[in-house]
Amino acid sequence: MNVVLLSTYDLGHQPFGLASPAAWLKRVGANVVCNDLAVEDLKTKAIIAADLIALHVPMHTAARLSLRVLPRITSLNSQALLVCYGTYAPTNQSGLMEAGVGVVIGGEAETTLVEVYQCLLDGRPVRHLSTKALTKQHFVRPDRRGLPSLQLYSHLLGPDNEVTLAGYSEASRGCKHLCRHCPVVPAYGGRFFIVGADVVLADIDQQVAMGAGHITFGDPDFFNGPGHAMRIVEAVSKRHPNLTYDVTIKVEHLQRHRELLPRLVETGCLFVTTAVESFDDMVLQVLDKGHSRADFAATVEICGAVGLDVSPTFIPFTPWTTPESYLDLLQQIVLLELIPRVAPIQLAIRLLVPQGSHLLKSTSFSRFLDGYDAESLSYLWRYADLATISVEQKVRAIVEADVPNGVSSLDTFAKLWRVAHEATGREAPSISVSNCEPVKVMSEPWYCCAEPTAEQFDRL
Repeated sequence: MNVVLLSTYDLGHQPFGLASPAAWLKRVGANVVCNDLAVEDLKTKAIIAADLIALHVPMHTAARLSLRVLPRITSLNSQALLVCYGTYAPTNQSGLMEAGVGVVIGGEAETTLVEVYQCLLDGRPVRHLSTKALTKQHFVRPDRRGLPSLQLYSHLLGPDNEVTLAGYSEASRGCKHLCRHCPVVPAYGGRFFIVGADVVLADIDQQVAMGAGHITFGDPDFFNGPGHAMRIVEAVSKRHPNLTYDVTIKVEHLQRHRELLPRLVETGCLFVTTAVESFDDMVLQVLDKGHSRADFAATVEICGAVGLDVSPTFIPFTPWTTPESYLDLLQQIVLLELIPRVAPIQLAIRLLVPQGSHLLKSTSFSRFLDGYDAESLSYLWRYADLATISVEQKVRAIVEADVPNGVSSLDTFAKLWRVAHEATGREAPSISVSNCEPVKVMSEPWYCCAEPTAEQFDRL
């Protein structure tokens, strides 16, 4: 039987979410075609011939793009069973099923995808029409042979624009924390699952053979299981001494496991992404982030002392944002010397509240709620301070114009700096970046909770 695995967007990475199920399905005899619409056109012949078409929806952008492409798929093949799997599949179940999707799978999807395939093969009814698969799996090495070249994906850029091909892998999935705004929480409910070290190493080996000189570990929190994480990077360092990597770790874990940070640097970690979200302690408390404004400042100092760069992510626009608090956000970034490490998109993110979000249970948030919007796949909310609407509009317009045109992050920051000062009736002082060391960054620093761009919609 013919299976097409589709990805619409995976943060610029060659999709692990296609390579992993491809390996599982090929083991049971499926004829699998992988199609990544982020870098290639829809493979119409494969779609027409398919018995099973599965779309990977790991994030908000992918979910919205999937809903845009589903009518095209059903017009080409109305007989194939459509499946959506990934973090954002159960969250958007109703909309996906209205678009023709027959099976929705969350959590650890590979085992269930194989079960669905075998039901079709045997002519049996599919048992799982909707499931949050949270059973431990015995992973196999992802099969990347059917995916586009690594050269088409996000790569590591040096200070002088030197380019290093980048791969992507996962040492664990899910997360044991319950941050109220996080989309991983409705899908995993505080659970996380380790990918076997042998599988992770084999996956990295094959990507190094493809030319990768850098690996992004996509775990929601690399230190959910610090012992497992360190065994992975120690082994990778021995096998590939010149390979560099980056990881994502919570602020509180960076503090709690500070003794491990020097070894991260020694084994090739260039930078760590951490979800700071806000410098407002009240907002951090509502989001249940587990850290404070002071904690993050201390973490920057801890990481800086061992030579580990910090790349913070933010949600600048929430119901509680004011022109003053937005300016404070920028001022703290300047004070902590983080301008080169903050991608412009991070300064334009608006809080997304998908169905199932734990924020909906918060009385602090519910008073700003304005109902669910099916098109945006998010609950609408309003600002406590209406003056913030204009600030958000100006910030979004600058970022959406600058990013696709290659404007430097420093120049974009300077524009936002002026907007924030004007909004608070102040004159913007000049910004000194002379003490900011050149950094290595990914060439596509988009974000899992960002809205799709017009360019991404146009591709479909």
